[in-house]
Amino acid sequence: MSPQKPREWPVQEVARLAGTTSRTLRHYDAVGLLPPSRVGSNGYRYYDQAALIRLQRILLLRELGLGLDGISAVLERGADTVSALRTHLEWLRKDRDRLGRQIASVQRTITALEEGKEIMPEKAFDGFDHTEYKEEVEQKWGSEAYARSDEWWRTMDDGERAQWQAETAALGQAWTEAAAQGTDPTGPAAQGLAARHIEWLTGVPGAPTDPANLSGYVRGLADMYVADPRFAANYGGPDGAAFVRAALLAYLEGGLKG
Repeated sequence: MSPQKPREWPVQEVARLAGTTSRTLRHYDAVGLLPPSRVGSNGYRYYDQAALIRLQRILLLRELGLGLDGISAVLERGADTVSALRTHLEWLRKDRDRLGRQIASVQRTITALEEGKEIMPEKAFDGFDHTEYKEEVEQKWGSEAYARSDEWWRTMDDGERAQWQAETAALGQAWTEAAAQGTDPTGPAAQGLAARHIEWLTGVPGAPTDPANLSGYVRGLADMYVADPRFAANYGGPDGAAFVRAALLAYLEGGLKG
């Protein structure tokens, strides 16, 4: 008996199952991101299990806001496939839990408003979790730094928290828009954002933003924005994160002026 051939799926079926298009899959092939496992004599593309798993990872990374260059960089790091998928799964579960809590929080607010009742502040911000990056903070800057920032957050009233979150979102949006417009990272607009960003960072107690450590702290964060898809998503994806990094580094080279 001859060994059973591994199963393959034609490009049209893969596109249908993945919710994408044959054209997109051909583009992924053209840029070297997802070559088919085989091209038939009729010119049809076929994909085996390994290719489907790679496509699954591409789609997951795209959902995190990465562009094709960023996705390619992640895939080429050579991480074990199962380990990489476990990391994806952990991110997805965290997002599912966070979104579920946010949905419930917003629904409670809608119900309270419709019934003419006061909202419950302790419930209004459930799911807007400031501890999302606890592990990264403790690994890079120590548990004391996290503890001080956590204490600062917990002692804020609801209005102060909402204001800080709004300022954070506005800063991320400003960076995203500046990157999308092709702004020069060394120009006055980007450097103004860099000054605003560093002022925002220095407002968090516990962060190593004293004069002796500020430059190294900002450089470390700038690298993290580019390397970690969760951070890059705050700035529109890897291209936006790279723009933020370039602007921050230029600001540091200018002696933290502004």
